[in-house]
Amino acid sequence: MNVLTKNMTEGRPVRLILQFAVPLLIGNLLQQTYNIIDSAIVGRVLGANALAAVGSTSSVQFLVLGFCIGTCTGFGVPIAKEFGAGKLEAMRDYIFHAMVLAALVAVVMTVSCALLTPEILHILSVPEEIYHDAYLYQLVIFLGIPFTILYNLMSSILRSVGDSRTPFIFLAISTVLNIGLDAFCIIVLKWGCAGAAIATITAQALSGMMCAGFIWKKAAILRPTRQNCAMKAKVAKNLLFMGVPMGLQFSITAIGSMVMQSANNGLGSIYVSGFTAGMRIKQFLMCPFDAIGSAVSVFCGQNLGAEKFRRIQTGIREGVAIAVGYGVIAGVIMIFCGRSLSTIFVGQEAIEVLDASAKYLRCMGYFFWSLGFLNVCRMSTQGLGFSGRAIFSGVTEMFARSIVSLCFVGYYGYTAICFADQAAWVTACLYIVPMCMVCVNKIKWQKG
Repeated sequence: MNVLTKNMTEGRPVRLILQFAVPLLIGNLLQQTYNIIDSAIVGRVLGANALAAVGSTSSVQFLVLGFCIGTCTGFGVPIAKEFGAGKLEAMRDYIFHAMVLAALVAVVMTVSCALLTPEILHILSVPEEIYHDAYLYQLVIFLGIPFTILYNLMSSILRSVGDSRTPFIFLAISTVLNIGLDAFCIIVLKWGCAGAAIATITAQALSGMMCAGFIWKKAAILRPTRQNCAMKAKVAKNLLFMGVPMGLQFSITAIGSMVMQSANNGLGSIYVSGFTAGMRIKQFLMCPFDAIGSAVSVFCGQNLGAEKFRRIQTGIREGVAIAVGYGVIAGVIMIFCGRSLSTIFVGQEAIEVLDASAKYLRCMGYFFWSLGFLNVCRMSTQGLGFSGRAIFSGVTEMFARSIVSLCFVGYYGYTAICFADQAAWVTACLYIVPMCMVCVNKIKWQKG
């Protein structure tokens, strides 16, 4: 198996975007399928409180792991640009520097997050009856941060040159392993919530090492040579300029989710369990948005390097159309099938939990289409090199979620929680959609 580079500067944009997005989508769906099975095993075997313990810290995981994943994704933007321009030596310079910077991020994030785990759980107002399980689960996840960074950096490098199939293959292998380890650690070894986390980071480590080994042995075009392995301030600066803002954009969005989750945790374990079940389904249904957005981002980066601006406009427009169309269909599923889907995680006897999950999904379904605009336009803006401007869409999301959670949960309870995400999405769209068009026009004007 060799690296499957794909030049996205020639051919029909919609076909190229879909070809790139499909393996990425399947990989995301496999990962979310694991998350669903993981939650189902925890909820069915260990009980609703254990499910609440795993879900009570999901927002902080999104904050920390989102920063790591976003940073690695940002590192891929200049790599894609240099590949599109045909500057392979410059591309390998960026790959070497990305590896060094990612290693530094891994050390800093792992040590700081592991030490601060108790304080994080207190900030999230995790209920006392689930605190111990939540602590063990979260600590193990934080200790696995280096493996999360390893996989996401290696896959970002491969995707930057148009190869979305290889990361998918390795992710599929690790997902199957993850499910098996989950059952073994929880059911056989009886390690509880910590066992679920151990299974997750073990599988993540395997997928990361397989990606790294593939690049080293099979993808000579991506392997830095000795002349590339010298630190250059300009290259490091460009990577940080793209990676850190993209990581912060993920984290800033997660801050609003933390405020929302803290408010929901204060409503009791029933709503925590219902929210957790609904959130797992939401994350599964969001996978196509992420895949399409990532595909359009790489498409924009490569065509920016080739200075094909009309193709960039066409790619963004067609990507938005695909994503919004999907969002409408997925929204209908959430509205009418939410309760039935929630029974994956808890039994029919948990009526209150099922009611809470179904309500969360039903309310979300009416606005799910807005993620088509948000994800594609935001990822396109990042792919064009305007990561700082994309951050502000995350800021608007954070403020919208926080305002709804802090100002309305006290009056409307769980109903306010059910509308916090939608308020954040629509608010962010009002900024990022016109800003994306401004960025495209600015590039055309700058390049003449």
